[in-house]
Amino acid sequence: KHLVLLRDGRTLIGYLRSIDQFANLVLHQTVERIHVGKKYGDIPRGIFVVRGENVVLLGEIDLEKESDTPLQQVSIEEILEEQRVEQQAKQESEKLKVQALKERGLSVPRADTLDEY
Repeated sequence: KHLVLLRDGRTLIGYLRSIDQFANLVLHQTVERIHVGKKYGDIPRGIFVVRGENVVLLGEIDLEKESDTPLQQVSIEEILEEQRVEQQAKQESEKLKVQALKERGLSVPRADTLDEY
């Protein structure tokens, strides 16, 4: 069982079935794990093919220590709602920062205009 962290921030957990020289992966019985604070939720995804350029981290999960986590598992609906609330709070915080910088005569480039690399 392996954990894969993707470039867009998603976390996948599944059984590694194939890997090649470009780090392209095939994961079986994959779940997407979403963390918010001390809670997490798993969304079943099935077979997942990941292009190697999107892989940031690949690690094996120790099955004996997997259950020794201080995190609380919650339902998919609950974790998605908490993720939405957290993202809204981040956006509001970012708006306040941009406003404060504008008041001081500074400008910040918008994130959507920057290159993702």
